Amino acid sequence: VSPSGAADQTAARQANRLVGNTPAAAVIETLQGGLCVRAVGDTVIALAGAPAIGTIDSPRGQRSAPHGKAVALHDDETLTLATPTAGLRQYLAVRGGFARSPVLGSRARDTLAGLGPPLLTAGDTLPITPPRPGHIVGHPEPATVALNEDAAALRVVLGPRDDWFDAASLKRLTETTWQVSPDADRVGLRLIPAGDDPAAAALEREIDDELPSEGCVAGALQVPPAGAPILFLRDHPVTGGYPVIAVVISGDLDRAAQLAPGDRLSFSA
Repeated sequence: VSPSGAADQTAARQANRLVGNTPAAAVIETLQGGLCVRAVGDTVIALAGAPAIGTIDSPRGQRSAPHGKAVALHDDETLTLATPTAGLRQYLAVRGGFARSPVLGSRARDTLAGLGPPLLTAGDTLPITPPRPGHIVGHPEPATVALNEDAAALRVVLGPRDDWFDAASLKRLTETTWQVSPDADRVGLRLIPAGDDPAAAALEREIDDELPSEGCVAGALQVPPAGAPILFLRDHPVTGGYPVIAVVISGDLDRAAQLAPGDRLSFSA
């Protein structure tokens, strides 16, 4: 099965660091705001990932929960997340971490394989693990998501099947400005050229043989027959029968996970 886990690992670790958790503590991953949670008992929270202000409503009035800072959330107070100003995925950590039962050692939901705890729904109650003594909350930190970025620049290593494509296609891969299509989720991002003529940037094969199914990793750029690449994310299939022209380096995968439909990106080898 795929590793799954938080799509943006850097942001998830930051959220945990801010509340004094270990890096692997369970967090909530949510898209484009709108998440609303109510505290049962007092706790400490932190928001990371796509920057957005949280609003806390309580019997004593309303206050904000800034991004990148540990904030107290008292009993019966409600936190609501706004739409991010940049990026896609937000992360909510609580001091101690969420205590869901792991499946194969993970509390994430593998959306492709259908493994792990079910997706959260309205009315769910999530127990919190008691925090470990001596672990203090962290200092405020800046957002890990780039703001006002015209096109995300992702670095790739060519191969393992770059030799299946002609020289013109390898050039188009790195010279084209790509756009995330609406067909995007935790499994992967289907990419289209940002221009008006999608066919002009199709990646064409030089070898048309059938490819036996091969292992795939997060960051793989798989190219189906239509010539538009698919960038695999955390819930990617573990094998695939289309050639992989290049692989996004691990250091840029978290940036890719924050790309929303319509966002632009480019590749450099």
